[in-house]
Amino acid sequence: MTPGLGAARLRGMSAPLFDAANESPSSLEESLGLAFQRIGPAMELVEVALRDTVQSRSQVIGDAGNHLLEAGGKRLRPALVILAAELCGYTGPRRIELAAALELLHTATLVHDDVVDLSAVRRGRPSANAIWGNRRAVLAGDFFYGRASSIVIQDGNLAIVESYAEAIRLLAEGELLQLERSFDVDITESNYYEVIERKSAALLATCCEIGSLIGEVTRGERNRIKEFGKQLGTAFQLKDDCLDYKADLATMGKAPFADLREGKITLPLILTLKRARVAEKDHVASVLKSASRLADEHGGQAPEGAPELEFEAIAELVDRYHGVADTQKRAEEHIGRALEAIAPFPEGPAKEALFAAAKFSVLRDR
Repeated sequence: MTPGLGAARLRGMSAPLFDAANESPSSLEESLGLAFQRIGPAMELVEVALRDTVQSRSQVIGDAGNHLLEAGGKRLRPALVILAAELCGYTGPRRIELAAALELLHTATLVHDDVVDLSAVRRGRPSANAIWGNRRAVLAGDFFYGRASSIVIQDGNLAIVESYAEAIRLLAEGELLQLERSFDVDITESNYYEVIERKSAALLATCCEIGSLIGEVTRGERNRIKEFGKQLGTAFQLKDDCLDYKADLATMGKAPFADLREGKITLPLILTLKRARVAEKDHVASVLKSASRLADEHGGQAPEGAPELEFEAIAELVDRYHGVADTQKRAEEHIGRALEAIAPFPEGPAKEALFAAAKFSVLRDR
């Protein structure tokens, strides 16, 4: 049982825990930097564990693993494992190995996603499939899945194994649901949330849940921490979907309108289509139909620069109907729920770091 949690629940919580208008992105980024500096030694051990796990007799696997790890990334998932475990009173060595396993699982999903989406760029660098081809990339991803699974099994906690396995199921299901709705202007908000709750929120929820399982808290506390991860993951994806409408290779590591070229209809456009006039919706449908045809002709992704792909016009429509602005508001609402989920836990550096990470996730510009 986390000390003081029952008493903490009695605190007054009438004031909102998150008001974007009163937050400073630069201050939050500084707080987050200090938080990551504090857990820096643990994260360095995670990096060492990751380097060790991608070693193989196959040169392709070793090269692909090093290529992906050197690309960096936010390392949000292992940080969540570290911080959730600390929030629940555990700072021992198990969190290092399990944090590495969750990051390795994430890496495997990225490799497979790039193959499915025919993406040539990942984090501003050539993707694994662009360098080594689809067949080798898929097998490298399988190796990473296997290594992550070995670490989780060796930990010996059946509840952690169950949480990890459920995450893989949800990730795969989310990818398939997204493919089924590619280029579909009739996709609903419900369809969209079904996808992101599996593809994006599930893994962050699992990271938080596994951190809490190491800490051996009560089921109620475990559910609260898992809910924090779920709401954070949902908000994070909503923010990514906002940023896709102003993405460029230099700041976001991917080309503009990458989601649209892959047939991903995200919330900014879904909200826009609900508000647009019939003629405007028909025009969007026509552009997406052309994009779908070109994607079929080019192996799954519409090429950049095709004259019939009037994505700039779609972006103008999204702006006119406040699709990005209202998606941003949704993201902020989810962060409010995330903070409420762990508010009853006692104050401390781990909780402060989780709060800062959650707030910054929707106020970032990249």
